[in-house]
Amino acid sequence: MRKQSGPEVFRITGARQGLADDVRGRQRRYIISMSVRTVSVVLAATLWNVERHVAVVALALGVLLPYVAVVIANAGRENAPSLPSTFVPAPMRPALGTAPAAAPAEPAAEPGPTGRGTGTRPAD
Repeated sequence: MRKQSGPEVFRITGARQGLADDVRGRQRRYIISMSVRTVSVVLAATLWNVERHVAVVALALGVLLPYVAVVIANAGRENAPSLPSTFVPAPMRPALGTAPAAAPAEPAAEPGPTGRGTGTRPAD
């Protein structure tokens, strides 16, 4: 079996969708909502003299839907999902010849007159 010692490999299972797919999806949602708006305005005009309450609701939907469609279309891309729980990062290998230097030992404090080890003596 061959040992791989190349660059770190990343998993793409948690990658976001491509920019072209994201734009295509937003365009599709916008066209669908504008189609619903067109149908509701035509329905409002058709039903105005027949069923006024339904026509008013359809007209309100036709007025509010463009705002909602633009907000949805401009919402931006989805959040990047976190890495899968099975992801195991590569272990870090220490560099050669960089052993940590030992810290210098602190001098022991002399016991004072009270025996607490303050390291100072009272003046005579």
